[in-house]
Amino acid sequence: MNDLLVPVTLTPKAAKEVRHIMENKNIPANYGLRIGIKGSGGCSGFNFLLGFDTQKDSDLSFEVDGIPVYVEKKHTMYLLDLEVDFYEGSDARGFTFVKKS
Repeated sequence: MNDLLVPVTLTPKAAKEVRHIMENKNIPANYGLRIGIKGSGGCSGFNFLLGFDTQKDSDLSFEVDGIPVYVEKKHTMYLLDLEVDFYEGSDARGFTFVKKS
């Protein structure tokens, strides 16, 4: 794991939900949380993506609150200062993404 660069943080609620999913949805032990982007960054911007995957050669890997996190190296600059949160309300439920800078 790379401790030098941690571009993404998870709120305690997000980390708790990720652990819950990993434990209860039969995610293999060698998988981690993959955070990435989709889109061009043009007028419509980027969409942030979350999923579970194994580490690839083109990834940076780091640990956030005990959770292995994988980010494709070429996406790192777009993910700097990204905070992943988890929202659970009567109207919706899911992960949210906030750029801190």
